[in-house]
Formats: sequence, structure tokens, C-alpha cells
Amino acid sequence: MERLHLEPTLTTPKVVFDRDSGEFTIQGKSLPEDVKSFYAPLIAWLDKYAKNPNKTTLFEFDFEYFNTASSKMILIMMNRIKELSKKGYEVQIVWKFPQHDAELEEAGEELAELIPVPFKLVPKPEM
Repeated sequence: MERLHLEPTLTTPKVVFDRDSGEFTIQGKSLPEDVKSFYAPLIAWLDKYAKNPNKTTLFEFDFEYFNTASSKMILIMMNRIKELSKKGYEVQIVWKFPQHDAELEEAGEELAELIPVPFKLVPKPEM
């Protein structure tokens, strides 16, 4: 399975899904004009990965900002992660957020309540 790597743009995050390492990262801003066309390939990649996943998988979400439309796609991805956990695979979600960004922290807390897998909230120091 090919590694998925997308460079960030002004409106889309950097994406690195690496099956070999079992590490999946989304980092940056997410406010694409057509959210479905951006996230559909990511979700399809996760669906393919779920057919033969690693024993352990780490998902790292490191957003600076995401819009409401992106939040729906993030929730869909989180539900895919939950399904891996239900099948007995070890998964962990790391939700990074700027230390003083209450909205991103709260979004992470809400997702942690919705998705019953190991979920770590990590505040990042301000630069």
C-alpha cells in the first residue's frame, strides 16, 4: 500500500499516512472549498488500510484551525479509527492543539467523548 503524502496549502492540511510505520498525521489548517473532494481520498485510503491494518496504529491530529465542514469529515475518520479498535487492533489518537486555543481543545475533548479509544490531548506551547 502506497504512503499517502499531501503537502499543505493555504486551505488544506499536510497529510502523511504511512502504513509501514503505522503513523497517520494531519497537520495545519483545514478549510478547503470542496471538503468532500479533499477528504474522500483520505477516507478511502483509511478504508483500504482497515482491510489489513498494522497491529498498532497512531493517529495524530494537529490542527491550527478547521471549519465546520471539515469537522464532519474529521468525525467520519475518527469513526473509522473506532472501527479498527472494535476489531481488536491497538489504536491511539493524539489531538494536538495550541496551548491557549480553547476551541481546539474543546473540539478534542468532545471527540474524545464520542470516540471510545485511547485519546490523548496534547497542548502545544505557543511559538
